[in-house]
Amino acid sequence: MTRSRAGKGNVATDLMARYYQQRAEAGLVITEGTQISQQGQGYAWTPGIHSPKQVAGWRKVTDAVHEKDGLIFAQLWHVGRLSHTSFQPEQKAPVSSSALVADGVEVYVAPDGKGPESGIGKMVQHSKPRALTIPEIKQTIKDFGKAATNAQEAGFDGIELHGANGYLINQFLDSQSSNRTDKYGGSLKNRLRFLREVTREVVDVLGPKKVGVRLAPLTTLNGTKDDHPKETYLAVAEMLDEFDIAYIHIAEADWDDAPLMPVAFKQSLRDAFSGTMIYSGKYNKQKAVSALEQGWADMIGFGRPFIANPDLPYRLKHDFPLAQGDPDTYFGGGAEGYTDYPLYKNGKQ
Repeated sequence: MTRSRAGKGNVATDLMARYYQQRAEAGLVITEGTQISQQGQGYAWTPGIHSPKQVAGWRKVTDAVHEKDGLIFAQLWHVGRLSHTSFQPEQKAPVSSSALVADGVEVYVAPDGKGPESGIGKMVQHSKPRALTIPEIKQTIKDFGKAATNAQEAGFDGIELHGANGYLINQFLDSQSSNRTDKYGGSLKNRLRFLREVTREVVDVLGPKKVGVRLAPLTTLNGTKDDHPKETYLAVAEMLDEFDIAYIHIAEADWDDAPLMPVAFKQSLRDAFSGTMIYSGKYNKQKAVSALEQGWADMIGFGRPFIANPDLPYRLKHDFPLAQGDPDTYFGGGAEGYTDYPLYKNGKQ
């Protein structure tokens, strides 16, 4: 749910606080991806949570959500290879599990000196990455822990590790996005090691019940693909269950002709993980209710529908029609297409 509205220094703004406050009636608000370090940034104007100013910016957001009695988790994010040299410290190469390029996978960049209000950005092929060394892996794990500490200081109710959609954690998990031969690659046990150590780090900071993990088991988004995804992700679910974390958040494929995730696989995940299961990806009210009734889901996440419908829970409850978002204002810009969508009152917009 990246909206590319962060201010100078990748700091969350008053406008962002308004945006999240408008949507605080959700059962749980999960933020847009929030980079844990400068190295973790991959797109223009995305917020970070690794500097004091960024922590202060997010405090405005959490205060605004809590003012409306909402709950909010920070989604901790390291994009890995899905970055561009223009975002990296000293304009060096992005990092990943391996020095592998995802051909045709693009990132959103902006001209130097242009802020989000300009809305001037373009999509370009991500830069070729280099493989993280083991000492660098250890530092990245510490960066996740520090980000969890910062999230706590910023007033978040918990954090979600972004292990989906082809970003760094996913680059370690999926067999075709890694050619490592050390203890972080090769066998399934080794490919799970990075996520295991990151999870341990953030659980040590926050406790297990303030931690969730987002996964995308059967998608091939942003160039990540696994040879045996069902085996891999059932093992991931079993491993996360050992930590007793709050939830797993499954990102289903959400493009128009996307394959459906088999219900049998969803039930297998339900059996492997004893915590809360959240699913998201092109759900409407009918599909959401059906998923909850079948029991393989405990909560349903809504992303794009919340862009144009800040009062989405109210509309779903009363079966009111949903407004449609304007894709031209999804990334970058100001209040237009961000905080100016109307509420549904008295039977009309």
